[in-house]
Amino acid sequence: MATTDNATSRKYVLASRASQLAQIQTNIALAALEALPPPSDSPRPTFTTSFMATAGDKNQSQALFLMGGKALWTGELEVALKERDVDMLVHSFKDVPTVLPEGCIIGAIMEREDPVDSLVIKKGKEDAWKTLDDLPAGSVVGTSSVRRVAQLKRNFPKLKFLDVRGNLNTRLAKLDAEDGPYAALILAKSGMVRLGMGHRITADLTPPTLFHAVSQGALAIEIRGDDTEALKLCEAITHKETQIRCLAERACLRVLEGGCSVPVGVDSTFEDGTLILTGCVTSLDGSEHVEHTLKEPVSSVVEAEAVGEHLAKILVGSGAGKILDDINIDREKRTKEAEKAEKAK
Repeated sequence: MATTDNATSRKYVLASRASQLAQIQTNIALAALEALPPPSDSPRPTFTTSFMATAGDKNQSQALFLMGGKALWTGELEVALKERDVDMLVHSFKDVPTVLPEGCIIGAIMEREDPVDSLVIKKGKEDAWKTLDDLPAGSVVGTSSVRRVAQLKRNFPKLKFLDVRGNLNTRLAKLDAEDGPYAALILAKSGMVRLGMGHRITADLTPPTLFHAVSQGALAIEIRGDDTEALKLCEAITHKETQIRCLAERACLRVLEGGCSVPVGVDSTFEDGTLILTGCVTSLDGSEHVEHTLKEPVSSVVEAEAVGEHLAKILVGSGAGKILDDINIDREKRTKEAEKAEKAK
């Protein structure tokens, strides 16, 4: 628990999930905070870490599509934050719901790693297969993301897709198993790089082949809305370009009411005051695809979010609304079937 008084420095507790990647990411945030210059009017703060398993970590068998929204990765952590057991939550920003619990805010958005998804080929096949086009018809590609599956079904109808869960090492072990079904996996490049596994990447899957997830590659720090001291620290490590891009992307997703199980893809750049934002929505079978790009001058977070909201409305008006409605109906059907099957056990 954080401590502070007039004579001693405040001790901040940074919390995150217990996975290896989450701990690495928390240490990245910790290092950035510790590198800040000392305040001129108070003792230098100190920082420590705390890690816990979330609902998404505990359930490694059920498909993400059927498990609900992104709060799977953040819910327990936010309880600890609101109860003041911890002071800052370090998240993969793509896992953070677009609407936060009352009293919680995003304090910092750190510089983004490359947000693209990457192709990882089964060991022993790297020389034969360099791209998705090289995979034989019927090859099984592992991913837990319906966004990836929807877009890739559209572009690579000859391939099959199978859910794969677990931490990165677990998923790679499933990929490389001689008797395993997978020929390849699709993984976020940023996580591979942060874990020192970049050498396993066979190829990057860039737009228009595959549009990445909203805020993918960025780290965010969530704090209590009334914690002005923490906010001041967070603002000092916020990367402005990443902030503009990610908040525009999140505003688009928020209007579309998408979560981790909705196939919404994005791509963005921000240079010389101009934001270029592309968004797309793809049906689960890849047969329908709506895509649009906006290019607007942006000088603030408010303007960036307005661009994202406008893009979402254009997508909805162009057919994305119907695609999302059909996806929600399909999700409800699959959820009921899963619940029925569970009761029958």
